[in-house]
Formats: sequence, structure tokens, C-alpha cells
Amino acid sequence: MNNLYKNFLSIGSIALCILLFSLGCKYLDKTPDNLLTSDMLWQTRANAESYLNQIYSHVSIPADTYSMLGASDETSCSIQGVAVRKMITGNWNAQSNYWYYWGDNYAGIRQSIVFEQNIDKMSESLIGADLKKQYKAEAIFLRGWFYWKLLRQYGPFVKVTELLSLNDDYNKYPRSPFNECVDHINSLLDRAAADLPDAWSSSVNYGRATKASCLAVKSQVTLLAASPLWNGNPKFAGFKNNDGTSLAPLQYDANKWRAAADAAKAVIDLQGYKLFTNIDEGDAQFDPYLSFRNLFLTNWNNEILFSTNMAGSWQWGHEVRCAPKPGGFDMQNATQNVVDAFYMRNGRTIDDPQAQYVETGFVQSDDPANWGKSRDGLNRGYVKGNSNMYVNREARFYVSIQYNGKPVLPAPTADDRNFFSSDANKDGTGRAEFYYSGKSGVGVNNNGDITGYDVLKNVSPASNIRTSSVTYRPFIHLRLAEMYLNYAEALNEVEPSNTDILKYVNLVRQRAGVPNLETVYPGAVGNQDEMRKWILRERQIELAFEGDRYFTLIRRLMMGDPKVQSIYRMNTITNDGNQGFAFADFNKRTLLQNRTWTDKMYLFPIAQDDIDKNSSLVQNPGW
Repeated sequence: MNNLYKNFLSIGSIALCILLFSLGCKYLDKTPDNLLTSDMLWQTRANAESYLNQIYSHVSIPADTYSMLGASDETSCSIQGVAVRKMITGNWNAQSNYWYYWGDNYAGIRQSIVFEQNIDKMSESLIGADLKKQYKAEAIFLRGWFYWKLLRQYGPFVKVTELLSLNDDYNKYPRSPFNECVDHINSLLDRAAADLPDAWSSSVNYGRATKASCLAVKSQVTLLAASPLWNGNPKFAGFKNNDGTSLAPLQYDANKWRAAADAAKAVIDLQGYKLFTNIDEGDAQFDPYLSFRNLFLTNWNNEILFSTNMAGSWQWGHEVRCAPKPGGFDMQNATQNVVDAFYMRNGRTIDDPQAQYVETGFVQSDDPANWGKSRDGLNRGYVKGNSNMYVNREARFYVSIQYNGKPVLPAPTADDRNFFSSDANKDGTGRAEFYYSGKSGVGVNNNGDITGYDVLKNVSPASNIRTSSVTYRPFIHLRLAEMYLNYAEALNEVEPSNTDILKYVNLVRQRAGVPNLETVYPGAVGNQDEMRKWILRERQIELAFEGDRYFTLIRRLMMGDPKVQSIYRMNTITNDGNQGFAFADFNKRTLLQNRTWTDKMYLFPIAQDDIDKNSSLVQNPGW
């Protein structure tokens, strides 16, 4: 190791040393300490900042891919044999290591401890006291972030508060009880929040933690703690350490919902944050389509609570996964389940007799309310020849769903759009051809698992699949609309008559351009069960394809519902006989799969290799 250390130093690549050694860190492993705590590392501000940036690099992009790619009822991955497809058939175990973030999160935790313990070694001539305090707070926030990720995916974790050496007895480090884990995360976040600004005013700091980031993670943690998975779940009665210590709270505690409501309201009450609208970009008139679409495309806006602001492969990967063939992979498919969840423009569900939803037939004329009015010339509604299923849906639907016959993104020019069209359809609009004989259809690509939909949300219209060019935008981890829904959900459980519930649900709906909830469904007001249903539906729509749906179903113990595990699509597998968009049978719900669910899957397994290293580390129930 010393020779390798000298070789790296000889080329002056301290940052490379940090990267390579930190990537080699394993759970509770102290191997690189002679480098990471080296006095040389803390002798320049640049090296210290590089080390802090390395801790940030453990914040996954995109976060928890399985949650967005097909582990819940909102998406399906069309490629057979990938890990998420094995998960939904129950074909995995503790040796599979699917999306195994246990070790990587502990690497980040360990590095944050190293940073906190060593940053004070630096003289104020190198780094001022205020900046030192800020950097230390950022490292502490990141430790809380990594612990939250462990808690959400694996449940109770091993709490590490100091550096461990190779000579330590790892067997004396058991998992901490759930409530203790929650308290530890919240303590870290409180410490960090005290020394961080509410928001950053300079673009050079975008993507760094703020007080808002800390409070937003507290909101997520307390909501998880209040939810049925961890609030008196009898299925965890036998979940104990080897010494008999219970790891899960077995008594329901309504006060946890109050704590979750208070945590979300603390974020909401911060100054400097609001829901983004197109007016923020200088438009004179509010537009729900542009407001929701551009929220994810604008480099920085006041709805973002924590994001990763760096150029990288995730933007291009997202475009390719979500684009239809022949340019894209047609891989991240929206399901009919989530398509049916979106409201009509009048704010009603499609099964509501007053919704004016039509299941059969085709559009006879373009959408007079939307077509041609977008400032960038892109279609924001339906066009002649589309299925009536897609007529008069809410703006979030058109932002989020690439459906059969909808013009393709990302394809900015007429030639680019024609690339996605069969010869008979080359009219410069580039409508997605998911029907059997279409360019993205089963008959052409031999992919029988497509749903007839792709995910369109967070795809930039300025990117171009044909030329492999991608437009930069940040990856948003947490945003204010989610805090509104966290607050409403938690408050409804303890005080269903509180008017704040409707206030914050309606703020989300208003940005989406749909009427207030009490206007269309007055029976929900003050009715805890009904309101819970509408709040969870609002989460399903507003936060679709952002990773929330999977974890909401998990914490709410809803994943085992047969309706959630029965996944539907359009009839993509029946030969249209070259009728193309006019093939009416395409627009029929068809069962794609009945997924497998067992309750052990509410938590991911800890890898057997890590269990073998620590005899005090008990496995999650059922694994």
C-alpha cells in the first residue's frame, strides 16, 4: 500500500488517490486510513474540498433505480433478464445483491466521519472558520442522508459513530432498534441544519446541502416512522437481535404522525421556497403544462430542496431508456395502471360518470385548448387520430406519458421526428408507433413486453436521440410539492378536520391546472379514509416516476394488494394488419403480468457476505 501511495503522489494526483481508495472501502473497513487521515490531505483547501465532493458522490444518481424502473405498479422494464424483472417474479435472495447499497452507504458514512474529525486540523489561513463550519455541516448532513437510505431500504442499521480499525471486533456491532435509528438520523440532521443556510443565493453552491435539505430528509424519515410498516406492524414481532432486543416498534403510536406533520411543516415554513410555475421563467400567463414540465428541466428553481447538480450520464441514460425505438431503448415503460390514475382536466377520475372520459374511438380534430400554443412549438395535448382515451386529460398526464400517436421527445427537428415514423407517417410530427407493425412495435422489434407507453417526465425536448446530444438539468432528489403531500398525509391521520390538509393538496392540484379537491369530491372533506385515498392518489400522480410510488406502497403496506401486482398494458401484441394508428384493438387493456409478492420483500436482504463478517448482524425477516 505504501508503494501505491507514493506512486500516486509522484504524479500529484491526490484527488485520484481519494477516489480510488474510497471506492475500495467496504462496510466498516479501515484499510485506507493511512491515506484518508494523512496530514498531507488536510494541508490544502482544494484537497479537503475534493474529499467532501467525494462524499457527495455516494448520493446515487438516479437514486434507487429499481423504484423507478419497474418495481412498483407505475412502470415495467421491457428488457427480460434484468434484475428488476427477477425481483418482481420473486427470483432473488440474499446472494443476489440486487441494488446493494449497504456497503456504498457505509463508505459514505465512514468518509463523513473522517472529514468531520479532520477538517478542524486546517488553519484558518487555508479555510475560514465559517466555511469550515459549513463544510462540516454538509458532511454531517450526508451521513444522515446515507443512514436514511439504509433505513428505507434495509430497516434498522448498525450505528457507527467512530472510525473502526481492522483489529476491532466487528461481532460486537449489532443493528440498532428502529426508533433509535430514527433518533440518530434526526440528531445528525438537526446538527447539520444549525450551521447551514435556508437556501443558497449563488449558483456556485447549487446542489450543496441546505437547512431545507436537512429538514426535508427529517420529513421523509418521520413519515416512514409513522407509516404502518414501522408503526406497530405485528409482522415484525420476531425481528430481533441475537440477544433478544426487538428491532421494530410493535405498539402503534399516533404521536408519530404528529411528528411527521410537524417535520413537513418545518420545511414548508422556510423562506425562499415555493412551487415552480412558468411565470418564474418570465411568462405572463400561467400554464400548467409548462409549469410542471419545466420544473424538472430548469437548471435551478425554488421548488428544489436537494438535487445533484453535475453533468453526467444520467441525463443521457434517462433519454435513451425512455425514448421509443428506433432511437431509444423503449425500456422504461409506463403501465396502464398509472395512465388510468391521472385525472381528467375537470379533476375527476376516469371512472367517474361526470369525468366525460371516452374509452373507444379516435380524436376527430386537434386539441383546440393546447395545440400550437406552447412557446417551443411542441404538442401539449392530443392530436387528430389519437385514441379518445387520451383526450382532455390533465396537464401532468401529457408531461409524463409518451403514448401511442403522441409526438416523440427528444426529437427537436422535423427530420429527427420523421426518424421515428414509418414511411406512411412521415409528416414531421414523429408520433410514437407502439402498435404491432410500428417502428417501436412488437412486430418490428420482437419485444413482446412493451406496454404501449414510455415515461416522458424529465425528458428534455432540447435533447436529441439521433445525434446523442443531451441537455443538462439537475437530478432532483427532494422538492417542495412532496413536503406538501407529506404534511397533508400525516396531518390527516391525527387531525382530519384540519383545513391545512385541503390547502396543501389543493396547491399541488392548482399548479397542475385541475380544480380543488372539494369542488369535485366534497365528500372527502373531513373524512379521514376518503382523504387518505385522495392524498395517496395525488402522490401517485404528482410524484410519478420519481421513485416515490415504490416506497409509498412499501411504507403503507400496500404492495401486496392484488390490484398493485396485476400490471396492465395496451394490446401491443396483436398484429394490426398494417392499420397503424387506426387499429382500434390496440386500445384495449391487456394483462401484462401478475407479479409475485411475499412480505419479506418489504425489506431488502442484507448480503450474506456481510452477515458472515459480523455474527451480531441478523438478517431481515424471511430472508
